[in-house]
Amino acid sequence: MSCPDCFKGGLLPGEPTGVSVTGKLQNAYFAPSPSGGSSNPSKRAVLLFTDVCGLGYSNPKIIADMLAQRLDCDVWIPDYFNGNPIFKPESLAAPLPAGIKLTWGDWWKFGTMLLSRAFVLYRNRPSVVLKRLHEFIPALLQEKKYEKVGAVGYCFGGAQCVFIAPSGLVHSLVICHPGPFGLDEGKAINIPTSWVCAEDDSFFNESKRNQAEAIFAARKDKSDYVPYEFVLYKGVKHGFACRPDLSYPIIKEAYEKSLEQTVAWFEKTLSV
Repeated sequence: MSCPDCFKGGLLPGEPTGVSVTGKLQNAYFAPSPSGGSSNPSKRAVLLFTDVCGLGYSNPKIIADMLAQRLDCDVWIPDYFNGNPIFKPESLAAPLPAGIKLTWGDWWKFGTMLLSRAFVLYRNRPSVVLKRLHEFIPALLQEKKYEKVGAVGYCFGGAQCVFIAPSGLVHSLVICHPGPFGLDEGKAINIPTSWVCAEDDSFFNESKRNQAEAIFAARKDKSDYVPYEFVLYKGVKHGFACRPDLSYPIIKEAYEKSLEQTVAWFEKTLSV
């Protein structure tokens, strides 16, 4: 579900401008379309699936605000950890440059942290979170009547994109340096998918990335073909697209380009 790089990264500048929503739609963060409103509701929406820090810090909210502005659509972040994310963002440490291997000390600290949060981990295991999404998304669609819905997920949320794909609840995906998923689950993806890949990623390494891309490439000229792309960002590690340390120029550039990739993909695949 997580690795030592899941607890490294930086905070994005600025303050969220959206609103917290409670009630029928469970808890969620909502970044509205800038041109929307009661008289002109957005016909499309994007769901943002967070990393293991959930809504405990401002990064996912700021990214949601930017996506809402650039795509001119509603963006929602479901609080699928029910207010108790797997890890607290105050535990974030500075990231290591790509290519520098984790030490046994890093893994020891990571294991200790996992043990301290074992109960929370169990209560928020992927199958439970997926069940919550299967409750949240239909309720959202029933209330808002969106015609097209995309999902972008980071780390833990990237794996949730894989798991939700066959449900028919979303129409397009952007998967950013995903957490663990099986190749059979990857084969079940049946909607347009854009992959944001880090060069150095213990979960989604070169071997698994190539196997995943081969799944999509094998469908060429077949009835189950769906549009896809794999974009590899050199010099960065797992987590760069949601927890970038902007003091590193290579990370800053990769983060900004990954955001552009996300916007371009949804513009292409969520037209109404």
